[in-house]
Amino acid sequence: MRLYRTRIPMIANAVIDTLCNDVDIDVDLEERPEAEEDLVAIMDTFLRRDLDLRDAVKDTMSRLNIPYDRYSKVRSEIAEEWGHPTGESVKKYLSRQFVENFMISNFVQEVYSDDEMLFRKILDIIRSLDVDERGLRDEAKAMVKNVNEGTVDYEIAFAEALKEVKRRHGLMPKRTK
Repeated sequence: MRLYRTRIPMIANAVIDTLCNDVDIDVDLEERPEAEEDLVAIMDTFLRRDLDLRDAVKDTMSRLNIPYDRYSKVRSEIAEEWGHPTGESVKKYLSRQFVENFMISNFVQEVYSDDEMLFRKILDIIRSLDVDERGLRDEAKAMVKNVNEGTVDYEIAFAEALKEVKRRHGLMPKRTK
């Protein structure tokens, strides 16, 4: 899973609304924005750590003169050292963090469901709001089909097309002129 900054408020809102509507948790209506902000803070912290991981991977690869095609392997190794979730484990990590937050939050008056039930519901919500990365890449590929694959021009054109596709889907901020 890739967590997009633009999706964070939507995820937080969906989790709080769904769990309140299903009476899994009790949050006063006027305190729902604060409860959502707690979840936003968890996701923001995850993103900051993910950026730190990216920087550490780049530094390590540069320092050890590791070729770029080994980026994923180096990233996995460092993430494991740090205990930082990647891939599909991100959804589970965030779900656990949300459940733990509900137990200590000043904005959640009561938790009615057990941890496992909350975890499964939150995981389902996050999964439903996950982005189809493969679909985005396929859409971007279709935009650059007139450029020869495997060339530098293709890589540049594909990267730009992917950014444009992500902008259209609301995953990146619009371009400012």
